[in-house]
Amino acid sequence: MPPRLNLASAFRALSLRTTTPASQQPLLSQKIAAAVPKLVTVPVARRFYSDNLTPENNNNNNDDQAPSSELAPPRSEEEVVSLSQQQHKEDNLYALNRLELVAYGLKPFDAEEEGHKYGLPSLPLPSELHKDHRYDDVMGQITRLLMKDGKLSKAQRDMAMILNHLRTSPPPKLNPARPLIPGAPAPNFLPLDPVTYLRVAIDSVAPLVKIRGFRGLAGGGRNLEVPAPLAARQRRRTAFVWILDAVQKRKSKGSGRKMFPTRVAEEIIAVVEGRSGVWDKRAQVHKLGTATRANLMNNQIKNFL
Repeated sequence: MPPRLNLASAFRALSLRTTTPASQQPLLSQKIAAAVPKLVTVPVARRFYSDNLTPENNNNNNDDQAPSSELAPPRSEEEVVSLSQQQHKEDNLYALNRLELVAYGLKPFDAEEEGHKYGLPSLPLPSELHKDHRYDDVMGQITRLLMKDGKLSKAQRDMAMILNHLRTSPPPKLNPARPLIPGAPAPNFLPLDPVTYLRVAIDSVAPLVKIRGFRGLAGGGRNLEVPAPLAARQRRRTAFVWILDAVQKRKSKGSGRKMFPTRVAEEIIAVVEGRSGVWDKRAQVHKLGTATRANLMNNQIKNFL
C-alpha cells in the first residue's frame, strides 16, 4: 500500500521569499554598473599636424589617476566684444603707422619691411614677364602667320607640332653652296633648340630688299622698279610667306590635323639643307634689286623716297 502524502512536511521544506516593492528595487542602470567592472579612463594621444615635430608628452605613470581635462570657462558676451574691439584698434594702429611712413616719403611695402615673404620685384618688369610677351618674338610672329580665321589656339597647336618635329628630326646636312646666316650654331645642335632651328631657317632665306614699282615713271606708262630695304619683321614675314607657298605645293602624305604642321617642318628642314625652292626666290629678288638699283638716281624717284 503506498505511503500517504504529508503536505505539511512538504511545505516546511520550501523556502518562501517575499518580493520587495517596486520603489525599493534597483534601477537597470544600477544593475549594469554593478555587473560591469569599473573602467579606468586612459588619456588618448591627441593627433597633431604633419609639420609638428614635437609631440605632446603624456605621462601615464599613474593609471588610476585620470588627467585633468578641465575646459576653459566660457567667455561672456562682454569679453568677446571687448576682445574684438581691441583687435580692431590694433589693426587701425598698424594702418596709421603705414600711412605715416608714406607721409615721410618712405616705402611702407618695401621688400625689407616686415610682411613680405619673398620681396617685391624690381621695376620696371622685364618684357618676358608680361603676358603678351612671354614667347620669342619670331615665335609670336610666325604663329600669327599660321593663324586662319582668327583661330589662334589652333595655330599654337600647329606651332607646337612643328617644333616637336624639328626637335625629333636628325641633324640636317648643310649645303656649302647655300650657307646659313653668320653665327648660326652647328647642325648637330639645331635639333636641341627647335626655336633657334626655326629662326635660323627663316633668317637665312629672308630677303634684304623688296622691289617697289612706281607707275608711269619709266615712260610710256611703264612702272619704274626700285629696290627698297626691309626691316627685320618684314624680312621674316616675306620669308615665311614663301615657305607657306612652298608647303601648299608639297604633296600631302595623308589627311589629319598633323599633316599640315608636318609639311611645314619638312619644308623648314629643306630650307636649312638647301633643297627648298625658297632659295631661288631669294636669289631672284636680290638679282632684280641689283639690276634696278640704278633707278634710285632718277630725280622723280628722289621726290618719293
